[in-house]
Amino acid sequence: MTPAQVLERRRRMVIDQDIEGFIALFAPDGVMEMPFAESALPGRLEGQAAIAEFSRRAAGGLRFDDFENVAVHETGDPEVVIAETVTRATDVASGKSFVAPSIQLFRIRDGKILLFRAYTGPAAEAVAG
Repeated sequence: MTPAQVLERRRRMVIDQDIEGFIALFAPDGVMEMPFAESALPGRLEGQAAIAEFSRRAAGGLRFDDFENVAVHETGDPEVVIAETVTRATDVASGKSFVAPSIQLFRIRDGKILLFRAYTGPAAEAVAG
């Protein structure tokens, strides 16, 4: 799969709430980084197991209403793509809906995500945290 195909598959899995499929997209030594994360969220997760634990916990309280890849930008490195995304979700406990635009950088090799770096605003982090 090309990086763009991996991102489209990831988009579909988010909308379908397929958390196990989402986790399977990561390489065993994959890394997830959230450089702008507040203290409630980890700044870096190393390895598929850590990503799985965090993803299951975070997804449990959210309903993803929509997830859009607004644009996917290829770079000079065929493994690296940058995605502009918009997530629309609802906090199940409070019923509060939110919109979270973000910029996401990926390194994808052989159909697996090696690096997922998400730059997301604080409003989404407050609900997700």
